[in-house]
Amino acid sequence: MHGLTEIVQRHPSIILDIRYATKNNFLGRPLYSSARCFLVQATAERLYRVSAALEQCKLGLKVFDGYRPLLVQKKFWSILPDPRYFADPAVGSNHNRGAAVDLTLVDEWGIELLMPSGFDEMTERSHRNYQGGPAQALAHRSILEEAMGQEGFVGCPTEWWHFDDPDWARYPILDIPIEA
Repeated sequence: MHGLTEIVQRHPSIILDIRYATKNNFLGRPLYSSARCFLVQATAERLYRVSAALEQCKLGLKVFDGYRPLLVQKKFWSILPDPRYFADPAVGSNHNRGAAVDLTLVDEWGIELLMPSGFDEMTERSHRNYQGGPAQALAHRSILEEAMGQEGFVGCPTEWWHFDDPDWARYPILDIPIEA
């Protein structure tokens, strides 16, 4: 799909929980008709290496979102035009390039580990510098940040789950439906 690769075809141990294909998201309604995750090939390769390294520690990844069509970005922005949490569609998001991924850690049985906040919780608890809450949640966030950072991913200050490929600027903004 236009230079994008479906991540589970190459690394099936990565669990998908594509929230925007369900009602379990901040809008309470599906935005994708298919629970699939695509990334630019180089971004996917970085993610595969993160997953392989975490498997050595009996941990894994659960992905909430990857490539996001620009049309969906426009819907987000029309509802919540807050640049702390969503990129202005006029400039596009790294998700629109297939060069960003939203994810969390799971244990060896695929159960999500405790984090400081839920996915898409747009509060201070989701910020990377948040120091409240259980120490275990902060430790899990740190493990995720360290693992992603080892492969060059850069985190978003306001979303512990969001990571950008450092080479994101090399990829064009796309507006291809997930189903295409």
